[in-house]
Amino acid sequence: MAKDTESIEREIEAARNQLANTLDELSVRANPKRIAESAKATIAAKLQEPKVKYSLIGGGVLVAVLVVVKIVR
Repeated sequence: MAKDTESIEREIEAARNQLANTLDELSVRANPKRIAESAKATIAAKLQEPKVKYSLIGGGVLVAVLVVVKIVR
């Protein structure tokens, strides 16, 4: 009977440790600063893609031309 009790206590301790590790990992993942930094890095990487980069440049040039045309008229 003592062996069963010790075994159960070890299992409970292992489960507690696993739960503590899981909670620590969740607190790191849910950190608002970390989420903001991750989003910022993702957006920066997306903006560096040639298709996106040149599309934005083209759109900016088009808007600038339209503004100049509107001012000249």
